[in-house]
This record gives sequence, structure tokens and C-alpha cells, in this order.
Amino acid sequence: MPRMKKTIAVATAFLFAAVLSTPPQGFCKGTITIKGSDTLVILNQRWAENYMQDNKDLVIQVTGGGSGTGFSALITGSTDICAASRPIMKKELAMIKKRHNVTPAEIPVARDGVTIYFHEKNPVNELTMAQLKNIYTGKIKNWKDLGGDKARIILYSRENNSGTYMFFKDEVLKGRDFTPLAQSLPGTAAVVNAIGKDIKGIGYGGAAYAKGVKFCPVKATEEDKAYLPNEENIATGKYPIARDLYYYMLKEPTGDTKKFIDWLLSPEGQKIVTSVGYFPVKK
Repeated sequence: MPRMKKTIAVATAFLFAAVLSTPPQGFCKGTITIKGSDTLVILNQRWAENYMQDNKDLVIQVTGGGSGTGFSALITGSTDICAASRPIMKKELAMIKKRHNVTPAEIPVARDGVTIYFHEKNPVNELTMAQLKNIYTGKIKNWKDLGGDKARIILYSRENNSGTYMFFKDEVLKGRDFTPLAQSLPGTAAVVNAIGKDIKGIGYGGAAYAKGVKFCPVKATEEDKAYLPNEENIATGKYPIARDLYYYMLKEPTGDTKKFIDWLLSPEGQKIVTSVGYFPVKK
């Protein structure tokens, strides 16, 4: 009996050691994990699907959750690539340096124009950056103050772990807080869905998600011309809410990861960017 107990104990210890020595999912040979920005999820999935068709021994796992979620995963080392719709924050950079003693690699992979969504029947035809700021900080509350119908503006926003939320707060609200009346929704698709059903609504998000809603042209100042977020206006800098979309890694990509990123930055990969509804990265 004692001999049996010893055998069981040894077997249990061996099994436990084997589990501990098994590489975490996403870091085994032939697998790349991408986690983060919901803005980039559609594009990441399309890139992954197309690339895996010609590289059948490789698995690319794509999940969203927001840019903040992606950076948290990069900090803990639980993803190969953090997809982000905003630049890394100083506190995130400091945590990576403290934990991994590295400066992460930053690679712009596409361009986007943060799009202002209206219901298709909304009569307002343009907004200035100042008006957007006043809407989302709660200073302007009624569509009649913007040349529309007499109706309360219903605001839809992204959750605060979203890179789009942070970008909009920094670039449009100039660091001011969103009004508490803004309804936070989990993902750009949810914002678009809400606007499509609410004639009094306004929302914002990536250009690729805007289906069944109206694009609102935006102008930098009252004196400027209003522009839509299309390829020409993004490339020339005329659209005032343009941004890069990024991949972040703990080190410069090598092996399968480098081959994948080189491909998505190639003309073939950037053609997929356009087909999804975003814009090619600046050369």
C-alpha cells in the first residue's frame, strides 16, 4: 500500500510539472495571438483569414475587448500583439519597462478617420470640432442649436477602456470629461446599431463600422470647409479627426510574426485595409 501511494504521488507530481512546462496558448509554435482594439477586430480577422489561407501551418487568434485590454495583455505577456486604436500611454509604457525591461515596438498598420454617426433622417449636414466638443461635454443639448429639429440630443459613446474613447477625449474634447448623459456602449458596432434606430442620436467610431447610418462631415473651425472621412481627405489631412491604428509588441517582430506583419504592410495587405473601410498606412 505505501508503495502504491508513492507511485501515485510521483505520477501526480510529474503531471503537475508537465502542465507547468506546457507553453501558454498563443505562444506555441505556429500560433500568433492578437488582442485589443475593437476598431481593428474586423480588419485583424480579415488579415488573419487571408494570410492563413496561404500559410496553413499557422494559426492567428484574434480577440477584441478594447485597446486598454490589449495593452493589459501585453503587459502580462498573454498576447503576442496588442492591437490599438491609440498610442500607448505613459503609464502603460512604464509598466512594460518595469516588468519586461524593454521598450515595446510600435508599428502603424492602417489609418482611420473617427467618424461621426447620425441617423439617416437627421437633417443636420455638418458639425465643427467646437460643436462636437460642446455636444459631448454637455454644453449643447438640443438639435435645434445645430440647425436641426427641436429635440434633445441622445449621446452614444464608447466605454472608457476603448482607444477610440481616449482618442476622442484627447483630440475632440481636449481632455475634458464626457457628460454623464453620454451612454457608453461595448463596441463600435453597438454604437452604430443604436444610431440606426435613434433619429435623435449621435455617435462616433471607426469608419469601417458605419453601415446603415449617415456620415456627418466635420470641419476644423467655423471658417473651414467640412470634410468626410474618405481616403483623399485622410491622406491630405483635411479630415480633422484622423489617426493611425497600431500594433504593439514587446520586441521587434521576428519569425512568423514578422512575415505576417510584412505581408499586411505590403500592397496586398493594405488592399484589404481599403476593402474593409479603413485607409492605407502612410508610407
